[in-house]
Amino acid sequence: MPGNQLLIGNPLPAFSGLTGVDGKNHSSAEYREPVLVVVFSCNHCPYVQAYEERMIEFQKTYASEGVRLVAINSNDEKNYPDDNYDEMVRRANTRRFNFAYLRDADQTVANAFGATHTPQFFVFDRERKLRYSGKLDDNWKEPADAKEFYLRDAVEAVIAGRQVAVPETHSIGCTIKWSS
Repeated sequence: MPGNQLLIGNPLPAFSGLTGVDGKNHSSAEYREPVLVVVFSCNHCPYVQAYEERMIEFQKTYASEGVRLVAINSNDEKNYPDDNYDEMVRRANTRRFNFAYLRDADQTVANAFGATHTPQFFVFDRERKLRYSGKLDDNWKEPADAKEFYLRDAVEAVIAGRQVAVPETHSIGCTIKWSS
């Protein structure tokens, strides 16, 4: 079960030893870009699937601005085999992810963030303080019908050194599948 959700201004919970779909172990310390976006993700959730192309576009758009998107899959793989590591590798390759996709098999990272949903986004500034948490936009089904772009607006505010106008939104999606 998740711990207390991070509050705006809280520091990034450090993590290490998460296996990426590239076969290497990764840690929070290696991501040195001025803005770090951590998203709790998975393979099987239809909300995540609906947002994958937008996540790819987001990373493509903001990489040159010093933004790094890192997706973390913390779901229980025993009861949700579609979310196991081999399936993560297959999905990342099929969808051509341009962002890191990491496995949090023991769920300690999701617990440290207090993450509850997939997808759930957390934006950290240069000092690795939380500046935004919540959803990507206001229309998970139809990208063309989205009117509020919470993640984009938060990241652009952080890049510009401004306050984030809407620092928190309620994440929608599937709940993280906790091991029993």
